[in-house]
Amino acid sequence: MRTESFINDALIWETLEKECAPSPERIRDILAKAAEAKGLDMAETAALLAPMPAGQEQLLFATALKVKETIYGNRMVLFAPLYVSNECANRCAYCAFSASNRDLVRRSLDPAELEQEVRILQDMGHKRILAVYGEHPKWNAEAIAASVTAMYAVRQRPGAAIRRVNINGAPHDVEGFKTLHAAQIGTFQCFQESYNRACYESVHLGGKKRDFLWRLLAMHRAQEAGIDDVGFGVLFGLFDHRFEVLGLLAHALELEREYGVGPHTVSVPRIEPAQNAPLSENPPSVITDEVFKRIVAVIRLAMPYTGMIITTREKPGLKGELLRLGISQLSAASRTYPGGYAENAANRPAAQQFWVGDERSLAQVIQDLVADGFIPSFCTGCYRLGRTGDHFMGLAKTAFIKEFCLPNAITSFAEYLADYAPGELRRSGGAAIAAQVAAIDNLEQRNVLHGRLRQIADGQRDMFC
Repeated sequence: MRTESFINDALIWETLEKECAPSPERIRDILAKAAEAKGLDMAETAALLAPMPAGQEQLLFATALKVKETIYGNRMVLFAPLYVSNECANRCAYCAFSASNRDLVRRSLDPAELEQEVRILQDMGHKRILAVYGEHPKWNAEAIAASVTAMYAVRQRPGAAIRRVNINGAPHDVEGFKTLHAAQIGTFQCFQESYNRACYESVHLGGKKRDFLWRLLAMHRAQEAGIDDVGFGVLFGLFDHRFEVLGLLAHALELEREYGVGPHTVSVPRIEPAQNAPLSENPPSVITDEVFKRIVAVIRLAMPYTGMIITTREKPGLKGELLRLGISQLSAASRTYPGGYAENAANRPAAQQFWVGDERSLAQVIQDLVADGFIPSFCTGCYRLGRTGDHFMGLAKTAFIKEFCLPNAITSFAEYLADYAPGELRRSGGAAIAAQVAAIDNLEQRNVLHGRLRQIADGQRDMFC
C-alpha cells in the first residue's frame, strides 16, 4: 500500500501546458478513440479540456452520450442522502458544518430519529441510501457500522426495505474499514475536495481533514480492508477545474495499477452557498454551467466504466442537460441536514450543509426522467450478487454490465410504480416499461422480463439478476 502522494503537480501542469491548444485533427482523433469506450490517458484528457470550436464541443457532448449509453444504456439510478449527523471537528472554509460555525444547529440522529428518517425514505419508494456523517470522533467506524445495521433492520412491509446503504464519511485506518466492510456497506465515498495540495491546505484550516495525504490514501486503505467499491470526487470551484479533472484521473489510474479496479463512482459537486462560509459565496475558481457541462463530458470519456453522480445542488434544467452528457446516478428529493425528511423542508440554512437547488419530489423527478426517455432504477442487484470491484469493472469495460442493469432497472421501476407512484406516473411509467421491453432484441430475455413483470403485478418483490 502506498505511503506517499501519487499526485505529481509538475507533471499535471506540464501536461496541461502541452495540450493547451490541440489541433482540430487531434481533437477528432481523441474523440474517435473515446467513442470506443476504452478510456483516455492524461494528455488526451487535458486536450479535451482545452478551448475548442463550438462544433467540436457538440461532438464531444455527443460522444459522451454515446459512451454512457454503450456501457449503461438509458437507465438512471436513484438514491437519497440521509444525513446522520452534522457534528464535525474539521474547519473547512467552504462548508457550513465547519467546527468554527457557531450558528449551525448541531445534531446527530438518535436511534428513533434514524429509524424515522429511513421509514420516510422507504415510504417514498427509495431503496438505496447514501448515509452522510460529519467528520467527528463520535462517528468512528464502530458507530457508523452500528447505524448501518440499524438502517438495514427497518422493515415496514415486503419489498419496502432499504437494500443498500452507501457511506459518505471520514477516512479510516485499515481496521476501521474492515469494521465497515463487516457491516455490509455498499460503496465507501470520500471526496478529496482538491488534488492540489497548496489549495487543499489553504481551505482546510483545522482538524484531521487538514492532513492531505491521510485523505488521499483513504481508498488504498479501504481496498486493503476488502472494500472494493469506492467513490471519490472533488469540490469544483476550489481550484482550476482542469487540474482537478486530471487529479481525478490520476487517482483512478493509481487504483487501477495498485488493485486492478478504479472507482465505482465519481461525484461532481460544485460549491454552493453555505452558512458562515464566505468562500462558498465567492468560489476561488468559478465554474460556469458551460464549463461544468464540459467537465462532465470529459470525465465520462476519460473514465467510461465509472458511475457518475450529480447531486441536488444543481437545478432541474441543468441536471436534465447533464444526464445527456454522462451522468448515471442522481439523488432525488434530497435533504442535506439531519432530520430533514421528517421536517420536510428542502432548505433549512441554519442546519444544512449546502443549498439545495432541486426541490422536486421523488415522483416528480421520476416523471421527468420518463419524459426524457430514461428508465429510473432502484436496483441493488450487483452488490448482493457480488458484482463489485474488479468483477463489476470487468463487465462495465466490456459494455456487458447493461445486460444486468437494464432488466434490473425495469423490474425495480415496476415495483416502484406498483407500490408508490401516483396514477398518472403509473400510466406513463408503465408505457415506458412496455416500450423498453418491446425494444429488447433478445427474445429469451424479453420473455423472462414479461414473466417477472407478471410476478410483480401479482405481489412478488425484489427480483434481480
